[in-house]
Amino acid sequence: MPLTDTGIEYDRDGPRGGVPVLLLHAGVADRRMWDGLWDSLIRTHDVVRADLRGFGGSDRLPDGPLSHRADVLALLDELAVDRCDIVAASMGSGVAAEVAVVAPDRVRSLALCPPGGSLLVTMTPELRAFADAERSALAAGDLDAAVAANVDTWVVGPGRSADDVDAGLREAVARMQRRAFEVGAAFDDVEEDELDPPVPDRLDELTAPVLVLLGGFDLDTTRDATERLLAGLPRARRVDWPDAAHLPSMEHPERFTDLLLDWLARPLT
Repeated sequence: MPLTDTGIEYDRDGPRGGVPVLLLHAGVADRRMWDGLWDSLIRTHDVVRADLRGFGGSDRLPDGPLSHRADVLALLDELAVDRCDIVAASMGSGVAAEVAVVAPDRVRSLALCPPGGSLLVTMTPELRAFADAERSALAAGDLDAAVAANVDTWVVGPGRSADDVDAGLREAVARMQRRAFEVGAAFDDVEEDELDPPVPDRLDELTAPVLVLLGGFDLDTTRDATERLLAGLPRARRVDWPDAAHLPSMEHPERFTDLLLDWLARPLT
């Protein structure tokens, strides 16, 4: 698989010449989460998907503090991509927003599907319960329980049972999350370069058009982040899918592809 000089594994395919589309994955996944729409997207668009550092095939430790936004910008530089549309999920959405803040000329539009990562502001009871469960499982060395906590929280979501969600989807996320835990173990002592001030305090600097997708079975903290984005962004569009949780693009890949192609076809400047 292609690897950047800084150790980021990625794929690129599709016709060149237009504005490329960059796909950034969720923290419970890696670039494989886009498998369900990859073939459709690359028929008409130049598409790049990358494993953020510490996920999937991007297992090389950084030379200094960990900065996903710096890694993304370095990837774009290496691929000679001056400007792109970024489609992201959860943690990847936070990274995408940070890139758009520090390098606004590099981002034509953002699709945050859903918001997450550094865009989350509120520690809700259900988010705290998840964090406690994951922390306890990892402290006990029970990787299976830690993976299960992530799948139950982010894939199944509040208000549903596992039987309500496709078993193949649950298994796919479990594999990616387990890989993230295995790779991430080597990053425990790595300092993270956090954006200061954080993106939620700099929404006025997000000038690109933004699409925000929220699932009806997502967590309250994601709903709170969505409402903050809509209130703080002048060029934001909200879409609600009542039959999805935190990974709507994986639950409904065909519908998501249609939404995304429609978004990318809009006249954006």
